[in-house]
Formats: sequence, structure tokens, C-alpha cells
Amino acid sequence: MSKKKKKRKPSHNKISNLTNTILNILRKERNKTFNYKQIAAKLGVNDASSRNQIIKKLAQLKAKQEIEEVERGKFKAVVNTEYHTGIFDASSRGSGYVICYAFEEDIFIASNNVNKALDGDEVELYVFKRRKRGKLEGEITQIIKRAKTQYVGVIQIHEKNNFAFVVPDSNKMTTDIFVPINKINKAEDGDKVLVELVDWPEKADSPNGRVKEVLGKPGEHNTEIHAILAEYGLPYEFPKEVEDFANQIDTSIKPEEIKKRRDMRKDLTFTIDPKDAKDFDDALSFKVLENGLFEIGIHIADVSHYLEEGTILDDEAYERATSVYLVDRVVPMLPEILSNGACSLRPHEEKYTFSAVFKLNEKAEIKDQWFGRTVTYSDARFAYEEAQAVIENNTDFTITERSLSHIKTEIPEDVSLTGKTYNTQPDIAEAILVLDRLAKKMRSKRMRSGAISFDKVEVRFTLDEQANPTGVHFKTSKDANKLIEEFMLLANRKVSEFVSKMKPSKTFVYRVHDEPDESKLAALQGVVARFGHKLNFKSRDSISSSLNKLLEDVQGQKEQNLVDTLAIRTMAKAEYTTHNIGHYGLAFDYYSHFTSPIRRYPDVMAHRLLQRYLDGEKSANEEIYEEKCMHSSNMENLATKAERDSIKYMQIKFMQDHKDEEFVGVISGVTDWGIYVEIISNKCEGMVRIRDIKDDYYEFDQDQFALVGRDTKNMYQLGDEVVVKVKQADLVKRHLDFDLIGKHEA
Repeated sequence: MSKKKKKRKPSHNKISNLTNTILNILRKERNKTFNYKQIAAKLGVNDASSRNQIIKKLAQLKAKQEIEEVERGKFKAVVNTEYHTGIFDASSRGSGYVICYAFEEDIFIASNNVNKALDGDEVELYVFKRRKRGKLEGEITQIIKRAKTQYVGVIQIHEKNNFAFVVPDSNKMTTDIFVPINKINKAEDGDKVLVELVDWPEKADSPNGRVKEVLGKPGEHNTEIHAILAEYGLPYEFPKEVEDFANQIDTSIKPEEIKKRRDMRKDLTFTIDPKDAKDFDDALSFKVLENGLFEIGIHIADVSHYLEEGTILDDEAYERATSVYLVDRVVPMLPEILSNGACSLRPHEEKYTFSAVFKLNEKAEIKDQWFGRTVTYSDARFAYEEAQAVIENNTDFTITERSLSHIKTEIPEDVSLTGKTYNTQPDIAEAILVLDRLAKKMRSKRMRSGAISFDKVEVRFTLDEQANPTGVHFKTSKDANKLIEEFMLLANRKVSEFVSKMKPSKTFVYRVHDEPDESKLAALQGVVARFGHKLNFKSRDSISSSLNKLLEDVQGQKEQNLVDTLAIRTMAKAEYTTHNIGHYGLAFDYYSHFTSPIRRYPDVMAHRLLQRYLDGEKSANEEIYEEKCMHSSNMENLATKAERDSIKYMQIKFMQDHKDEEFVGVISGVTDWGIYVEIISNKCEGMVRIRDIKDDYYEFDQDQFALVGRDTKNMYQLGDEVVVKVKQADLVKRHLDFDLIGKHEA
């Protein structure tokens, strides 16, 4: 009897938690079917007892209708409406939230339910209610699509154990990456590297990876800048074959090509750009007509003439989709021979252009319009500061030596081109003044229509030859900037409207901007009320007008940058799409990007589509262009993040030389781990950690946007002015920490 029991003993080796294990296998790959053998292989068992347990459990789960038998012996998970998809937003603590369109609130994911999801991943999740608070919580059941597979970090090599780990820079990547010693790509211990995820074994705590590129030593300038680009998958140089292809393009102006275009070389034409600009992709032409109207041309570099579809050059431009503007450099979308050469509307050079030409009256009303390919000649180049001097000093059209002396060495006294001779200097000054007058009328009309005026102060660094920051200054928008802005907006709007009204309808690339989120507006109201401001949410018009009043009222105030930043965050993100919903921020029913094809691929697409329709061809494939729009929006988002990171990096570098100084700052953010402080004099933002405030035990009061002392009731509130000193400026981790000296007494 006892012998029989011993023989039967193996049949009692139960597989623990078999129900959940089988359900997890089927749920993770819900579109696949599994038989008992495949499930056994997943579990790593092959004995008869284990197989029998699996067969029996499958039958039980089928009876409970938790799984279904699709074919004889093949099972899959039952689709349950409680499964949803969304984007995982990881926190530095290992937990996170899934942004899921099926729910108004984001779904909390505890760290033990993340199941190897990484920040930004598209995931499937099971949603349930938390036991304590009754709020929604979720468990990630499947990774649908990884947001990224490459990370920047510092490598730690363990030669004795024949492996290495890469510690990612991003605080949202909460796991190190395991790298076998034969995949470190000649990296040395402590190097900053770009590592690529290879796989993530089911029972492993960390993913496996390989070093794709060694970036250099942490803290070195070029290493850190390249690391910023690499973190977002952005390139910092062109492949040799792309450079070679671009350098072989014939960029000469040919008589036979001129004949195909509207010849506007006789028209007075000039550019107005930042003084340090290297490429000029837009120019304005100006002519006074006999009927009292003004003919104004907005001329844009004809990039699509050189950038032919299907070439490696076009493929590279599409992949980049945008130029990236870092603090110390530009990573261009196009190689230099095009961006700074053939497609740059440099003074005293003929160029192929794509133009929007308007006839306007004194009220800035459009009486006629024309779109098409042109050839132009730029008579002069103005920096914004120079054009501003003309506007400020020549309101009565009189020309002074002082206001125009800067262009005497660049422009001949008389320009003779294709038979027309005229004195350039007075014409340019008069043109600038008339254009300024018309631009102000267009802007005024736009603002009355509900456009929102975001004139946020931009931080600029003065750099020495080694790219070290020696000073900070602020870029503000003046009349000359707004002049160019209004005419570029005019071209973008009218090109979009022109195509939109074609019959039958045509596929086009739009730049759209949705209405602001009501909950974000309410949160903004909560913040600005502390400074004595008020918003009106009664209607779309009242929201726009009260936002504009708010932005005007805070001009020059201590809270300006804070309010500007928070107001921008209430807005939906502008994006590219083939489905037009208008542009809320600009108050336009039709809007596209047409005026910067050197640095934005959507503008190239707009040029191609417009010419296609001018040539009478049928509508382009909407599905193909929608995919291109999504790619362009995504790349723009990555470029923006890289640009912000480079500013943050330079701010930390700048503050390293000011460690012994005290600064007055504004509390720009309050969290349960500390307060963020933005220094008023240079806009550098750092953190005061709650544990470093020693005069009391402080707690986060979410309703008051404040840290409140438990005993003293002392309060540090959003918008308060405080005095801080640099505690730590860490270039490698890109952290700027402050010590709090106290409140600032005005």
C-alpha cells in the first residue's frame, strides 16, 4: 500500500497559481491561440502530471467563460471590456499613470503592476477600483509598442564577472540595463554611452542591451550635447552618402527654369532675420501700384525644387522632419549646401522661390492673390534690430544717414537688374514702414477675432569660443519681429484656405490647434487668482479676451514668466494633420505651415501639394500624408524636448560659476518633495528639496499650491519671492539644487 502511494506521489506536484499564470499568458498575447503543450513550454514543464493539470485548468477556465476554445484544443483569452489601451507615463519611483482616452482621469499603476512597461510605451491594461479610495487603478497586461529602444547612460563595467550595467540618465528609467562584456563596443568604465535594448527575459529584473555608441566622458560639453540628441534619437551629423548626394546637386540658376516661373527679380525684395541667422528662407517684396494698392510678395525658398521625392536626401530630410535648435548649435534638416547655400535667400543673389503674392489696400484688406513658383533677387538683408531702427526713426518716411548706414557696404547705391534702375535705400525704408503699418492692422484684426498673444520671454545665452555661457539675455518680440510674423501668418493662412476651398476637395497638410482643456483653465485660474488676476470662461471669445488681458497685465511683473508658462500649458498642442479643425490660438479657420521649408518638412509637403494642384493633378493619398503628418508632429515634439534640455544644461553650466551668490527667485512649482524656484535675473530654475528646509517640518498643501510648516505655519506658496543660493549644479545628471535662504523682503 505504501509502495503504491510512493509511485503516485509525483502526480501531487501542483503548479502554484496556475489559474493566473494561464490567464496572464493568454492575456499578454490575446490575439494568439495556445494549446496545452505551448502553455507547458511557457511554464518550463514537460512531465505528464503538469500537462494534466494544465489540461484540467483550461477546461475549468473555459467552463467559467474566462477563455474560449477557438479550435479543438486551441484557446485564447476572452476579450473583456475592462481592457483598454493607453500611454504609460512613468514616475521616478517606479509607479506611474496610463493616459487612457476611455477615462477622464489617468489610471494609476502601482510599481508591482507595471510589468516591464517603460515611460511612453503604448500599453494594454486591466482597470479596477482601488480598495481603499475607490479610485481607478490598473495593471499593465501587455506592451503594445515600445516608445523607444535606445537610452543614454553611464556604463559600469564588471570585468571579473564578464558583464556591465548601463545606468540611464533619465530618472523615468528606473532599471539599469544589463550588457554582456562582448557587447560594450570598446566602452571604458564610466563612459557615457548610447545603449540599445535587445530583449527582456521573462524572469529577469533588467533588460539586456548592447552599447550602440560611445558618446564620451560625462560632463564634457560635446558629450553632454550629443547625449541630449541621442536621448531623443536625434542625429548630430549627416551620413556621408547624403552629404555626397547633396554636394552633387546642380544649384545654378538656369534660363530654361526661369521661363517656367514668374520673374520677380525687378521687384524690391529684402530679408529681415535674426542678426546671427545663417539661412534665410523667407523674403518680402514690395511695390506700389498705380491704383493705390500695394503688391506684397512673401517669397519662400523653393526647397522642393532641389529635394526630389524618392532620393536618399529626401528620405533623410523626412526622417529628421525638423531642424533642432540647441543653445550652442543648430542640427539642420538639410545639408549646408542647401540650407545655407542654394535655398538661402542671400542678398544680391538670384534664387528659385515659391511665392504668395497679395494686393492689399491701406486697410490691409486683400484685393487679389496669386500663388506659384517664382525667381527673385534679394536687394538687402536686414537684422531685426536694423529694421526696428528704421521703424522707430523714420515714421515720416524721411531717410537718415544714421538709420541706413549699416547697409551702405552691402548694397550698391544703385542696383541695376534686368533693365530697371532705382535707388535702393529709400525704397527699402519706405517699404519697411508701409509693411509695418499694414502688419499692425492685420495683427489688430487677428486679436479682435480671438487670437491669443503669447509673447513669452525667451532666454538666450552669450557663449565664448568654448561654448561656455558668459551671460544671459532675453529675446523679446518688437515691431520688426511682428512685421515678419504677420506676413508669414498671412501666407500660411491664405495658402491653406486656397487649397481647402478647391473642388473637389484635396488632401493637404494643416497645422491645427484645438481649444484649451477646461480643467487646465480652471487650474490656471487657481494660480493667477493668487496674483489678483481673473479669467472669464463664459464663452470662447471671453476665454480668449481674458487670457490676452492676463498676458498683458503680467508684462514686467514678477509673475510674468510663471503665468506665461502656465498659460501656454493650458493650450492643446499644435500638430500636423490632413484633417482641418482650424487653429484656436491664432483664431484662423485655415492654417498650414508654408514659410519655412529649410527647417520643417511639413512645409516641403505643403509646397509639393500646392504645386501638384496648381498643375491640375488629382488629390494626393490622404492616408499616406496623415502618416507623414504624425511622424512630423512626433519629431517636432522630440526636437522641442531636446531644445529644452539643452537650455537646462546651459543654465546649470552658467550657475556653476555663481555658487557663492544669492539670488532672488519666484516659486514656479510646488510638489510634495520640494519647491521649484526660477531666478528672476536669469530665468534659471532649480529645486529646493523639502528635506533641506530646516526651520520646520514642511508638508505639501495641494489646495494652496504651498509647503506649510507644521509648527510655525510658515508658508512657501506658488509665486512667492524667495532668496536662494546654489547648493549643487550637476551637469551630468542635469540637476540644479538650491539652498533656501528665506523669503525676499521687497
